[in-house]
Amino acid sequence: MSWLVTGGAGYIGGHVVRRMRAQGYQVVVYDDLSTGVADRVPEGVPLCVGNLLDRDALTDVMRIHNVTGVVNLAARKSVPESTSDPMLYHRDNVSGFIAVLDAMKDAGVRHIVQSSSAAIYGGAPGPVHAEITPADPLSPYATTKLMAELILKDAAAAGHLSYLALRYFNPVGALAPELAEVGGANVFTILFNAIDSGEVFGVTGDDFDTRDGSGLRDYIHIEDLADAHVAAVEYISGHEAGDVVNIGTGRGYTVFEMLEAVRQVTGQPVPHKVVDRRPGDAAGAVAAVERAERLLGWRARYDLMDMVDSAWTMWRAQRDGVPV
Repeated sequence: MSWLVTGGAGYIGGHVVRRMRAQGYQVVVYDDLSTGVADRVPEGVPLCVGNLLDRDALTDVMRIHNVTGVVNLAARKSVPESTSDPMLYHRDNVSGFIAVLDAMKDAGVRHIVQSSSAAIYGGAPGPVHAEITPADPLSPYATTKLMAELILKDAAAAGHLSYLALRYFNPVGALAPELAEVGGANVFTILFNAIDSGEVFGVTGDDFDTRDGSGLRDYIHIEDLADAHVAAVEYISGHEAGDVVNIGTGRGYTVFEMLEAVRQVTGQPVPHKVVDRRPGDAAGAVAAVERAERLLGWRARYDLMDMVDSAWTMWRAQRDGVPV
């Protein structure tokens, strides 16, 4: 018996796969490698390269590897890209997700841990977002994540599956150089590139209703996030479930506070300037974490300085070959 991790060669997926393996789970990775990296998949873990929209290929993988549960991490995740090309996001994040559920039904697999997002809260009021906070997605990306949750709820009501949807807040950091996110929209990648190149980092807005005007985010260390997935897999393996769970720290940091933390850890200031807000950006909020503690027995362990230190260590290891 094994668990299928879609998107398991990605930044989050690579960490989740390693943590699941460390806890004794047999894991199979399914990834199209469009943004994933094969070297993130540990030796001994089967890597099946395929498109998430390919229901037959997914079904075959589940049957061949005797899959009993799915951790679905495969999705596009850029808010600006989703705004400029919403149909791409609906195709990959919604139609692809439906293909996963169809393949699960074909293969007789009932358990799924779904990668959701705190982005679905969007413009919802209040500095703290609980799972009962009404959704208010501000981007096509966030809308696709909410749609996946609603599809899961309907499928569970029909008796087809048991699920937990994890609403991530903002994952950062890395556990090994090869697992670090060196491109894309990861905030530390952008900040460290700015330090190295001298390119000015754009603070997208300083007129939000926060303590210093910059956007506020609940950042979570990738190790904590990977542990949360293991806790979800353990829970759903022994329970019938149909719930959403926030995965965050319950503490918020503004962009300006992030810049100061990076300066303290690296010893170098980040060149920056204030620019216009991006479409779909919200002031931000922090996670209510009581449900995760109660249901999963999980709580984040790391603070912002731990996150920055982790990311900087792995950045230097990749850039300069500094031993970890």
